[in-house]
Amino acid sequence: MSESRSAHTAPRVAVVLSGCGVYDGAEIHESVLTLLALDRAGAQAQCFAPDRPQHHVINHLTGAEQTDAPRNALVESARIARGKILPLADYRAADFDAIVFPGGFGAAKNLSSFAFDGVDCTVEADVERAIRETHAAGKPIGALCISPVLLAKVLGDGISLTIGSDAGAAGAVTAMGADHRITGHGEVIVDPVRRVATTPCYMLDATLSQIDDGARAVIRAVLELIER
Repeated sequence: MSESRSAHTAPRVAVVLSGCGVYDGAEIHESVLTLLALDRAGAQAQCFAPDRPQHHVINHLTGAEQTDAPRNALVESARIARGKILPLADYRAADFDAIVFPGGFGAAKNLSSFAFDGVDCTVEADVERAIRETHAAGKPIGALCISPVLLAKVLGDGISLTIGSDAGAAGAVTAMGADHRITGHGEVIVDPVRRVATTPCYMLDATLSQIDDGARAVIRAVLELIER
């Protein structure tokens, strides 16, 4: 796809997943509702995930870590994408109009080490490349739930974003150089200069309909940034 998109062409948006399940991968509700919001808005979504082992596997019924069944983030993400997914190493900003990161602990465990290292975290190499390449191309980036920490770590430098109202996470992203804004359900913080839109979703106690509100709102903001 060329850098200039025809006004009559549906926007192409990359959606980066991090596994399948809130405690060790991508948050399923946020991921599916993000894909639904893109579809309802007439956008074309393409899922990506890093082709790498998950940090660990959590039994979502008991909360216990499973040590006998390692899993791959790309393979697990394919469950959400119904198999239509590519390795994040294949992502090129020139082929898309925007990129979006749903939340879930996978963003803090598989896409980065934020869950373990906080402010001193590292971001997975393909994730950092995707963010920097998209940002350098002047294309919008959306992030839900805990995923804005990725943008704080990679872009920093006063970027305006939100992870809701959690004081610990807000303090961490502020220490990384971000300008954190407190938000409630369905609210979106847009940084028009850095072309970033973020929303808190399950960083707040939330119902499924409130997650839908947030997903639709952040996708609306991302698509509006594409048109600017």
